[in-house]
Amino acid sequence: MNRIAMFASALLALLMLAAATLFVVDQRQVAVVYSLGEIKEVITEPGLKVKLPPPFQNVVFLDRRIQTLDSPETRPIFTAEKKSLVIDWLVKWRIKEPRQFIRNNGADIRNLENRLSPVVQAAFNEEVTKRTVGGVLATEREKVMQDVQARLADEAKSFGIEILDVRIKRVDFVASITESVYRRMESERKQVANELRSKGQAESEKIRADADRQREVIVAEAYRDAQKVMGEGDAEASATYAAAFGRDPQFAQFYRSLEAYRATWRNKSDVMVVEPSSDFFKAMRGAGGGGAAAAPAPKK
Repeated sequence: MNRIAMFASALLALLMLAAATLFVVDQRQVAVVYSLGEIKEVITEPGLKVKLPPPFQNVVFLDRRIQTLDSPETRPIFTAEKKSLVIDWLVKWRIKEPRQFIRNNGADIRNLENRLSPVVQAAFNEEVTKRTVGGVLATEREKVMQDVQARLADEAKSFGIEILDVRIKRVDFVASITESVYRRMESERKQVANELRSKGQAESEKIRADADRQREVIVAEAYRDAQKVMGEGDAEASATYAAAFGRDPQFAQFYRSLEAYRATWRNKSDVMVVEPSSDFFKAMRGAGGGGAAAAPAPKK
């Protein structure tokens, strides 16, 4: 039993010693070995490594992957035209010299970001103040990013890092200027819309007037043609009536009497008080009145 206890104790001591002296370096990390507070070794190759147990040696791991630093706050920057712009940027960086990085920033990446942000903002200030708004927005945007990256290259060496890329994410006016710009753009658009609307109304009135003129011409021509056709029809009808009435005068007289009756009693409610022996009722009295009913049959 004592042997088992001794074996277990030895095994536990061996495991504790291995845990204190062995460590694994990941391919995404850099291991920095400290010896009594001083950097003794920087290990970049991944794998299982050996060190002395604490407090003789300690290990700190640094992330060797590419890091992204975003602009922490949006501060206005004045251009060469004294226009105020707000620029959102980002910086891609990674650790290049672990010893220099730890000496200046310690093992915490946040310390580096807090120190690097003002440097990047100052570099943007210097480059933007040389250029106009149009240059920063369009024509020289790429040049601004390249010049800022060049400015940061020397500063990055003192931090023990390498600047890989600098990008402008957004360029905008400050809130007050943005509002005035929007109002001006809105006013200009409304002016253009009103001009187009006025032109459209003028064109509409022109088209409507032309359509009315054409309608009047068409109606006048149609009325002229109708009157002409009606005149020709009346003339032909008169000629036909004259020819028919010429053959039989008594029939003509009887027909005119019927037309007079039709014109007189158009409605059932019409009432006329006349003497029955008047000539108006001559056609209705028949053979006794010498009307058309007593007339001989027309000759064929």
